[in-house]
Amino acid sequence: MKYMEEQDFSEVITGSDFRRMIAGAYSEFILEYENINNMNQADGRTFYTGMPGTDILRTMGAAVIPLAESANGSIGGLALRVSNAAVLGARGNAGVILSSMLRGLAKGLTGKYNVSSVEFGKAFQYGILYAQRAAQQPDRPIIMAARAVAKEAYNAVRKKLPIQEILMQSIRAGKFSVTTEKLDPGEKIMLVFLQGCRKGLDGNFVSPVLSFASNSIPRVGGIDIRDDLVRPYCVNFLVNNTKLSIELIEKEMQEIGSFVVVEVRRHALFVHLHTANPGKVLEKAIGWGRISELHINSMAEPHAMINIQSALMPLAVLTVASSMEEGMRLQDAGATVIIDGSDISGPSVEEIVNAVHSDIAGKYILLTDSEHMRLIMFQAKRILGDRVQVVVALDSEEQIMALRAYFPELSMEENYAQMTNAIEAMAKE
Repeated sequence: MKYMEEQDFSEVITGSDFRRMIAGAYSEFILEYENINNMNQADGRTFYTGMPGTDILRTMGAAVIPLAESANGSIGGLALRVSNAAVLGARGNAGVILSSMLRGLAKGLTGKYNVSSVEFGKAFQYGILYAQRAAQQPDRPIIMAARAVAKEAYNAVRKKLPIQEILMQSIRAGKFSVTTEKLDPGEKIMLVFLQGCRKGLDGNFVSPVLSFASNSIPRVGGIDIRDDLVRPYCVNFLVNNTKLSIELIEKEMQEIGSFVVVEVRRHALFVHLHTANPGKVLEKAIGWGRISELHINSMAEPHAMINIQSALMPLAVLTVASSMEEGMRLQDAGATVIIDGSDISGPSVEEIVNAVHSDIAGKYILLTDSEHMRLIMFQAKRILGDRVQVVVALDSEEQIMALRAYFPELSMEENYAQMTNAIEAMAKE
């Protein structure tokens, strides 16, 4: 950390400091994720079904990967890359809430090269606000803890305390906010994140330090975090007067991206792909011919769909199945797109978004019978907007009942109403 040459000697938080904080948070979750998995829920609800510690570890894993190769030294640029990766790499309700915190933090740091501790403290409060909105349930222990943390952070910021002290006071507030005798997994996640950020800022790692060399990113609990690499950027452009074949360009792009499309448009080749590193795409493309109409968009933010090919149908139901047998049962009941949900953490937000981007249908109803997938679906809706609706059933029977109320010839709005009414009617029986 550096200090501004001003009369009040305000502390400055740099991009390097931010790298260490995020690495510290990931490092702390390496130590604690199994403890979080094993915690008994005090309220007996199923908000964190599955393994919330593993969900968080994988979400943080997706978030730290961009730091391994990022040449950006600004705190705003690094925070945005971390946020985009976390939002799309989020798994489970716990992962969505944490990614939303990182998203809010990035919003507060956007456009900044370095920030004062006061500015960082305000951005941190913004992160807490985003986490509260994402949770959708104001009575969740994690939200009550977040409110206490945000209030204490606000008081510390007003006193113009150093960032270390802001984090320390926030941690103390989080501990005192615990509403039951047993710590809720969400409360634990909040505290672990803050403690990891504080230790990272100090460089005081107590678990294996995350190396930012891409060939030495660790494997934890059998998980190689490179398996959770997301591709947050949609890149498309025209290559004019190229002599290269479509097949050769497709092959080169598939090495660094997904959803690759190369097709002839007018007297040029149109190239579209999703990638983690737009710079690598442009490095390759610059030698193919004159580049024009270049567009780079973040897939983690609300965005318009690019019409690469005509949709096969106007509307489809997309759902998740944990086995082939379940998938067949859902398909027989009327589901159109089945995503593999055999992974204990379930599919990431990116997998849902990519399935919609496949353009099988013009619009989608996202249907789930798992509380674990609730916020994943709503995160996808935030990104995809009016092109999707979300229907949440409480169990597999309600899910089948909702599918039986679906008729593809009706509009998305009409089907949404019929499916939700079917679930409500069944719940009253």
